[in-house]
Amino acid sequence: MTGTGIRIERLTKRYGVGDTAVDALKGVDMYVAPGEVVGLIGPSGSGKSTLLKSLGAVIEPTSGRMTLGDEVIYDDGWRIDDLRALRRDRIGFVFQAPYLIPFLDVTDNVALLPMLAGVPNGDARKRAMELLGALDVAHRARGMPSQLSGGEQQRVSIARALVNRPPVILADEPTAPLDSERALAVIRILHEMAHRYETAIIVVTHDEKIIPTFKRIYHIRDGRTHEEVGQGVDFAEVLRA
Repeated sequence: MTGTGIRIERLTKRYGVGDTAVDALKGVDMYVAPGEVVGLIGPSGSGKSTLLKSLGAVIEPTSGRMTLGDEVIYDDGWRIDDLRALRRDRIGFVFQAPYLIPFLDVTDNVALLPMLAGVPNGDARKRAMELLGALDVAHRARGMPSQLSGGEQQRVSIARALVNRPPVILADEPTAPLDSERALAVIRILHEMAHRYETAIIVVTHDEKIIPTFKRIYHIRDGRTHEEVGQGVDFAEVLRA
C-alpha cells in the first residue's frame, strides 16, 4: 500500500447557529504519514471525539480540507459520493471494546468486511488468516469471541481494522480496559502493523501507560491542536522491564 497518509487542514466544526452556536473544532491541522502511529490526547470537551468522528466520516465538518492517501475527501464539503464505502474500505476502526460479532468465529469476524466489499469468500478468509497469523492469533481462527481473552479479542479487532488495507486506522482508547503488559503489547502491534502495511494510525488515548511510546503527539484543547515530539520508547526494552 502506498499513499500520503492523512492530512487535515484548517478543519472546523460548529454545532448550532446564532448565539447558541458552539465551535468544537477551530481550525485543526494534523498530518500522519504512512507507517506512522501518533497519539491524540486532550481533556474531556477538548474536541477529540468531534475530530475523530470527522476523520471517520461519521459527521460532516463545517469547513476545512481532509486528504486521505492521494485523494481529497473533504474540501468545505464531502468530495466522496459513498461515505459508507469510504468508512468500510479506506478507514479502519479500533475501539475500546472489540465489538466482535458473538455468533461468528474469529475468521469470519475478520473476513466479513472484505466480503461486504465484494471480495470472494475464499480470498477474504485467506486475507483474514494472513492477518491473524501476523497478530499471533491464528490458533484462535475457529474460536468464538467468548472463548478469547481480552488481549486476543483486541488483536482480532486490529486484524479486522486492517483487513481491507485502509490507508488510515483510527484507534479510540484501544488499551483502556487492558493492564500495562497487554496495553503495551497492543501498541507495539499497532506500530508493527503500521510499518508492515504502510498504514497511518491515530490513537486517541488518556492511557498514561502508552503515551510515552509515541514519537509524535497531538494535544487538542479548546478545538485546536498543538504538536509535540514524544519520547518514542523502545518496545522491546519496555516489555522486558
